[in-house]
Amino acid sequence: MFGLVLTAELNGVTNLRPQDTAENPFWYTFTVQCTSCRETHGNAIAVSRFETNELSGSRGEANFVWKCKNCKRESSASIKTAPKPYERTEPPKGQTIIEFDCRGLEFTNFAPEGEWLADGIDSATKFQGIDCLQEGEWFDYDEKTGEEVSIKDLKWEIKRT
Repeated sequence: MFGLVLTAELNGVTNLRPQDTAENPFWYTFTVQCTSCRETHGNAIAVSRFETNELSGSRGEANFVWKCKNCKRESSASIKTAPKPYERTEPPKGQTIIEFDCRGLEFTNFAPEGEWLADGIDSATKFQGIDCLQEGEWFDYDEKTGEEVSIKDLKWEIKRT
């Protein structure tokens, strides 16, 4: 099992999470490497917890199935949990956002593409459509508190759990 761990500085917001529902699935974008031959997939891949693919030989299904072009081995990954919100802490600390089970492959890098949500700490304002986390920061204004809110210094890690 592996976890996608986020560390970020949240100011005025908490519960940062991907917008990930069956009606509007989030596509987790990763760089993938074969654990057998260490070949890295040429393109980033996107995985949704709501989409499954058949494994060859009637061995079940997974959210992502990949056959390495180099060694021809089939590998798979399945998202095991719904995303957990990243809660504001002082100082910022790493928190697992989502867990996945990888067989024969490793996710080596994560790109936070897609829409994210957050909640105002003091106002319960719902911030939606946060889509610039690839740039490493986001700024907005909370009308209810009259203060700027931000997400900065994002660090993503993939760790064995």
